[in-house]
Amino acid sequence: MMSRRNNTNVPDFILMGLTDSEEIQLALFIIFLLIHLITVLGNVGMILIIRLDPQLHTPMYFFLTHLSFIDLSYSTVIIPKTLANLLTSNYISFRGCFTQMFFFVFLGAAECFLLSSMAYDRYVAICCPLHYPVTMSKRLCHALVTGPYMIGFIDSFVNVVCMSRLHFCESNVVHHFFCDTSPILSLSCTDTYDIEILIFIFAGFTLMVSLITISASYVFILSTILKINSTSGKQKAFSTCASHLLGVTIFYGTLIFTYLKPRKSYSLGRDQVASVFYTIVIPMLNPLIYSLRNKEVKNAFIRVMQRREYSR
Repeated sequence: MMSRRNNTNVPDFILMGLTDSEEIQLALFIIFLLIHLITVLGNVGMILIIRLDPQLHTPMYFFLTHLSFIDLSYSTVIIPKTLANLLTSNYISFRGCFTQMFFFVFLGAAECFLLSSMAYDRYVAICCPLHYPVTMSKRLCHALVTGPYMIGFIDSFVNVVCMSRLHFCESNVVHHFFCDTSPILSLSCTDTYDIEILIFIFAGFTLMVSLITISASYVFILSTILKINSTSGKQKAFSTCASHLLGVTIFYGTLIFTYLKPRKSYSLGRDQVASVFYTIVIPMLNPLIYSLRNKEVKNAFIRVMQRREYSR
């Protein structure tokens, strides 16, 4: 993953975290621990409900299973180390830092394109309902899931290989609570312009291509919904994609705010708040958004619980 030719006098990094106050650190530890527990329970619960209820074995919930898996992994990459830093040592090894960065970029890029796949699924369901079972075949569904993981891996691999070739010869203090690209780039004592441009291109490609796909899908969806005559029909059609649209808006809003800009505009406090939101809060919110607003998931949960009662 990392180049052997990397020359650095920095054996490890120091993650400064979110605050120096011990009282606030303790409060953040409790809050982040609770959020992580809710994230794990929510996403694992979503995966189990979809797996255990045959009525949810549809393309939409197949994608939702993988979204829950990515959110669970996303949270696990960031929160445990953050919790450890809030209570004990805030050191992270050079290799550990770049490993965290690799999985962070990999999962983030994969989620972008998975949300695109989910948008396409909603487009077919609403705009071409009669062809939906044929169009959204098992083969296509697996391709629409495998693609995001492959793109995420390539994006992350290029990002980490480029970053690992930098020279770190002075400060090893990372002004962030995890190993992200912007604060690590700022530590390099060599020219980072070419690497910044390359990372910006890959990040821009990931965000813009996936966002354009989602936007185009929803333009067609909205156009189809507006052609429906009955109010109840419009409401039913919109309800099938409302949760996805809300999740996309929150996720992409914070990502664009944080990453689609030059490093010179990097602001420590502002970007840390945005980072907390999409690395810690959003993985907790997604299962709530897709379950509390979804009658099928609620009914599936009831059926699973009833089957457990009957089996006793």
